[in-house]
Amino acid sequence: MKYYVGIDLGGTNIVAGVVNENYEIISKASTKTNCPRPEKEIACDMAKMAVEAVKKAGLDMEKDVEWVGIGTPGIANSSTGVIEYSNNLGFKNTPMVEYIQEYINKPVFIENDANAAAYGEYVAGAAKGAENAVCITLGTGVGGGIIIGGKIYAGSNFGGAEIGHTVIEVDGAQCSCGRKGCFEAYSSATGLIRMTKEAIALHPDCIMDNMSKDKGKVTARTSFDSMRAGDPFAKEVVDKYIKYLACGITNVINIFQPDILCIGGGVCNEGDPLLLPVKALVKGEVYTRNSQKNTEIVIAKLGNDAGIIGAAFLGRANS
Repeated sequence: MKYYVGIDLGGTNIVAGVVNENYEIISKASTKTNCPRPEKEIACDMAKMAVEAVKKAGLDMEKDVEWVGIGTPGIANSSTGVIEYSNNLGFKNTPMVEYIQEYINKPVFIENDANAAAYGEYVAGAAKGAENAVCITLGTGVGGGIIIGGKIYAGSNFGGAEIGHTVIEVDGAQCSCGRKGCFEAYSSATGLIRMTKEAIALHPDCIMDNMSKDKGKVTARTSFDSMRAGDPFAKEVVDKYIKYLACGITNVINIFQPDILCIGGGVCNEGDPLLLPVKALVKGEVYTRNSQKNTEIVIAKLGNDAGIIGAAFLGRANS
């Protein structure tokens, strides 16, 4: 049996996992990222978590582990091992592979975290068996990962697949990237929360308002839960959110025509109430709507484990 270590470096947590050749995570170790702080300190903790996870698995890093893979926010140059820029972590031209190899004498590979998660879904999740796949994550932002011919597509500058920063509403809502009207500004969980708050401001004392007061805050579930409770204003929010999501997905399909497009993130826990109307809208708008074969839209399967599994197999992706 062969073993690999995948590290998911996030703005909040560092999680390392040992993954076997059957794509099963057999142990994990985690710690807080505690940003901002010196890059080398974060690298040291990443290495510590990798070693701890290997020990938890009853293995030896030197003897049993093939390589270590890292998924990180930002622009990760997979050829040089440098994180060229990550606004979430405050990194700029950080030689992360070099830092990790000061602690671990193994091949180390690095990739953008959304790309790593997409690769995880490709090798072991919802996109398994596809030749070409796109994975979209609906979280605080909208992350994207693209697999073409079994390889991660990162673009000539390793900053490709930023699907969330394509504009779907010219001069629309302000996005954190500096543009206005981005897919991310409308289809992320953050965008859904913003639209829910805007509706509550227009319709005080509606079910959404009362539900958010009971829970102490507005969440990405508020509009869906309120819709199910009979709130017509919540249904308007949900319908608007689904329309924007379907628009962005249609754009992606029209560009890449993947075998499978999987969507993940907490919003996708809604299941069919989200997926079925999105599919119906996309089917009516996609350019290939009259083709015999069209992109299959599915919910991602691996959840938070996608990044660890994808990172663990970056050695294969780079072979």
